[in-house]
Amino acid sequence: MEKIIAVILIFSAMVAAQQAPFNRGVNLSGWFEASSARQIQFTKYTHEDFVQLKSLGVDVVRLPINLHYMTSGSPDYTLDPLFVYFLDQVADWAEEQGINLILDNHTFDVTQSTSTDIDKVLIPVWTQMASHFKNRSKKIFYEVLNEPHGISDVRWNQIQQAVVDSIRKVDTTHTIIVGPANWNSYNNLSLMPVYSDKNLIYTFHFYDPFIFTHQGASWSSPSMVDLAGVPFPYNAAKMPACPQSLKGTWIESNMNNYKSDGTFQKVQGLLNTAVNFQRTRNVPLYCGEFGVYIPNSPDSDRVVWYELVRKYLEQNNIAWTTWDYKGGFGLFKKDSDELFNYDLNTSLLTALGLNVPAQSVFIQRPDTTGFDLYTDYVGKNINNQSYSSGTLDFYTDQNSYAGNYCVYWSGAKRYEAISFDFQPNRDLSVLKSENYVLDCMIKGNLSSIAFDLRFVDSKTSDPNDHPWRCVYKIDNSKVSFDDTWHELRIPLKDFYETGAWDNNTWYTQIGKFDWKDINLFELVAEYSDLSSAKLWFDNIKITSPAASAVAKVNSLPASFYLQQNYPNPFNPSTTIKFGIPITANDNSRKSSHVVLKVYDVLGSEVATLVNADKVPGEYTVEFSSAAAKLSSGIYFYLLRAGNEYVQSRKMILMK
Repeated sequence: MEKIIAVILIFSAMVAAQQAPFNRGVNLSGWFEASSARQIQFTKYTHEDFVQLKSLGVDVVRLPINLHYMTSGSPDYTLDPLFVYFLDQVADWAEEQGINLILDNHTFDVTQSTSTDIDKVLIPVWTQMASHFKNRSKKIFYEVLNEPHGISDVRWNQIQQAVVDSIRKVDTTHTIIVGPANWNSYNNLSLMPVYSDKNLIYTFHFYDPFIFTHQGASWSSPSMVDLAGVPFPYNAAKMPACPQSLKGTWIESNMNNYKSDGTFQKVQGLLNTAVNFQRTRNVPLYCGEFGVYIPNSPDSDRVVWYELVRKYLEQNNIAWTTWDYKGGFGLFKKDSDELFNYDLNTSLLTALGLNVPAQSVFIQRPDTTGFDLYTDYVGKNINNQSYSSGTLDFYTDQNSYAGNYCVYWSGAKRYEAISFDFQPNRDLSVLKSENYVLDCMIKGNLSSIAFDLRFVDSKTSDPNDHPWRCVYKIDNSKVSFDDTWHELRIPLKDFYETGAWDNNTWYTQIGKFDWKDINLFELVAEYSDLSSAKLWFDNIKITSPAASAVAKVNSLPASFYLQQNYPNPFNPSTTIKFGIPITANDNSRKSSHVVLKVYDVLGSEVATLVNADKVPGEYTVEFSSAAAKLSSGIYFYLLRAGNEYVQSRKMILMK
């Protein structure tokens, strides 16, 4: 009997060891899925979001990243330091909350097949990622590539093995997530090789029945925008007719078969393909994506489907991250502002077995104080909805007026815009009545520059209402575009209504602009292409008549200073702060050329952190030992500012 019990205990331990070290979570989509590091709206999610996710009972976050776009490109694919800086902060937030973080390489195009030589990109990017994160906690995971498709299983399996091998050359600790070809299909799990690496988690995605989970989706082929109201489970009385646009397609065929496909038994049967793989291979398995698109699906049926899938995954010890947290498949109510305290879909949270926080009814109240639209980052509760074919960089660090960054815009075509979307909409009526101003710092290179500043109100359900515009034209009569910074202050009451563009039709203004319901603030190339123009913006805010975007003399540093880095000792990164005062001899804001470098104990330079002209103000710089590939020891950082100031301090790196 004792031998039998021992065998049972050993077998149980083996089974437990093959489960993923996390259970349930979400995808944070639309954040790091940008065209470059400089297009990431870093404030889309914050430390507060990770605290809130933890309160829901989430223990894992999958972070989709357009990883290949976060590099210098071929041939080296060097990671952009700005991207690494952002990602380190996300890792800090996750680790602080005890949340596992999956770094998902989501460089993915639904219309393009995965290249058969994608290893030329995957190997260098993952080697760098692993080198950077190898000393972080084991709560960081590497997912090789999201949904490889249009590539043979044999070739993809070869590539994935090569990537695993390249990671293991620099990081033998962190778990790697591997998945099959054919869109990470559960049907292709069994076609994956038996990888020798034992520190792997296998992943698949689940979106069946597809005509239910993707009704309304525009990216499918053919488009399913016209398909709506497909129930789950199948209900003949509720089943919609096939739209005319989908007649004769595979979608019509699936609708004809939905009586058998849209059932609990069918869904569980399909999931059993993944369950059997897990049991046969005795490996940890994880469902990286599952979900139902919100716009055209019945909400109560969404809830039923999520509960079915979630429970069946958990019954079979399969971890999961739902697609997604916010967005078209998200955990918030349809057409809401996705505010945590007001808009969560509580029925869906219950179906997913997550904690349900108390919800309140959101009441829009007028703003009574000013707020920032951009100061180094886009402001809180504001989404970057900019549309520009030219260069638009929210993190230019060479010409900022104050702080670390400013916005740089060049090569814009007519009607393109830098667009700030307020979520929720804002009531600026009180600020307008109290003479608040739109205040920003601006710099341009051509006297011919002309563009609009524009507020756009919200379009209501009234068929006679439109997104009305209130604008103010900026040209060289308002500000000198002479390659130097100037402050621009425009009272809100000086903006004037022009009309609305709606459904490809121009509507002349009729005095309906509503300051109580502002949807957007935009900077618009209204009058012509800005092809040769270069514009910089900083400290964009709505502020009181007495306040100013220009830092007051008494709020600036009284003298040069260089603070001790924090933390110290550090690993792998630390923060250095310094300040530049008003020029002593003429009390002006003239810039000083600032150089901040790091040296080892032998006096050899190991990093240049700043080498640029900086106006008076306080600055913060992040230094990463991983980027400089430094070993433990003592280092010095030295600040030179013009001909007036030199100071150095010691810091200690402990790995």
